[in-house]
Amino acid sequence: MLDLTGKNALVTGIANNRSIAWGIAQQLHQAGANLGVTFLPDERGRYEQKVRELVEPLAPSLFLPCDVQQPEQVTATFNTVQEKWGKLDVLIHCLAFASKEDLGGDFSRVSVDGFNLALDVSAYSLVSLCAAAKPLMTDGGSVVTLTYLGGARVVPNYNVMGIAKAALEMNVRYLAAELGAQNVRVNGISAGPIRTLASSAVGGILDMIHHVEAVAPLKRTVTQTEVGNAAAFLCSDLASGITGQILYVDSGYSIMGM
Repeated sequence: MLDLTGKNALVTGIANNRSIAWGIAQQLHQAGANLGVTFLPDERGRYEQKVRELVEPLAPSLFLPCDVQQPEQVTATFNTVQEKWGKLDVLIHCLAFASKEDLGGDFSRVSVDGFNLALDVSAYSLVSLCAAAKPLMTDGGSVVTLTYLGGARVVPNYNVMGIAKAALEMNVRYLAAELGAQNVRVNGISAGPIRTLASSAVGGILDMIHHVEAVAPLKRTVTQTEVGNAAAFLCSDLASGITGQILYVDSGYSIMGM
């Protein structure tokens, strides 16, 4: 039975009710986990208010600002986790960003600043969060991140984000090798295309979804809940022997050649 009762789970990347991170948070809560949620702070507090209202039904015991491009905020987040919880069992990494101009056109024209931004937020952030979480995962645990097929194959209009996801997937493997000694498992979920705030920046996202619906063995794309269920599984003892893997939750699209 999938049971996360007594587990402390920190979820990053919830922006609105379409976020995959929101689907994951709901399923972790349903499985009994004690939730902590981070949000991206902004000057007007718009993100904070929106996310706070959204997650209120899940009764998170921690609600913290965390901009992963600000190392002091990452440090403050995990200091609070240590102070309030004492330990961490689950870390959910749902963070990705690239400038819109770097998600289309000729890939060779990506700027060095755009390249570095995408890699920093989308890939390096997993490393920095794991480094901060590692001392708190004293009873073992699970780290789950989100990737996409564009990190393994060329996808139109994905461009620099494909490079970032490829780096993210290698991060999963290297971190799994490092953290396995303390019984911490690190895995990624490669989800099929879902309409989210992040995916809306990718040109032709609706065409991508319709293509998956036509080609995938299940003849549909996936839902937030299905990705959330997979994440909850990876965070549970049912997945105790799984680490360093990329689990495709994409209605089988990734197996198809045409």
